[in-house]
Amino acid sequence: MLNRRTTLHTASLAAAVAAALALVLTGCDAQSGGGADAGKGQDGKPAVIAPGKPGEAAKKLSAEEAAKAGDDDSPNTADRSYVRMMIEHHAQALVMTDLATDRAGSAKVKRLAERIAAGQKPEIEAMRGWQKTNGGAPKGDDSAHEGHDAKMPGMATAAELERLRDAEGADFDALFLKLMIAHHRGAVSMATDVLAQGNNIRVEEMAGDVIAQQSSEIRRMLQMS
Repeated sequence: MLNRRTTLHTASLAAAVAAALALVLTGCDAQSGGGADAGKGQDGKPAVIAPGKPGEAAKKLSAEEAAKAGDDDSPNTADRSYVRMMIEHHAQALVMTDLATDRAGSAKVKRLAERIAAGQKPEIEAMRGWQKTNGGAPKGDDSAHEGHDAKMPGMATAAELERLRDAEGADFDALFLKLMIAHHRGAVSMATDVLAQGNNIRVEEMAGDVIAQQSSEIRRMLQMS
């Protein structure tokens, strides 16, 4: 699994870097005899230059304001959308892995399906728990949807799932690996997006887990294909 320390919150990291930069700039200004207001906020204390969001200008914050901004990991729309969609995404993976129990011809494919199910079931429960705490629960039944949400990459279509249900033995194994590789790649893409767009540390941690686990499983499936 990825070291979760590498998924430190973007705002906190940016504030820390900006704070260090502000100290350097303040020291240089003092040595060069710059203006009395250079590098200072409205309260007269050293200011922190906080990078703005994409397309936005940087902001000059007091040390107190920067600290508050760094601690704010309130879930945003990207966080809630990711959790809602990933629950549905994982649910479809469980539909596919359940079929492998009776239809797979390869013992390796069966073990892989069991591994995927064992990893994604608790992840679904963790995400549902996050929803209860932070809101944004999906409307209606979120289990076993069959690819109707075009916003979710990698989802198998209803026709593809029907083909998987009808297949057995080696034919099932080949189609299962093909569909699950695409499914995992879609999940990794979604997780990567929320790391860039989200704001909640717990969601970042869950997304990091998805990237680590499913990237490893993709490599294994490619070797089996």
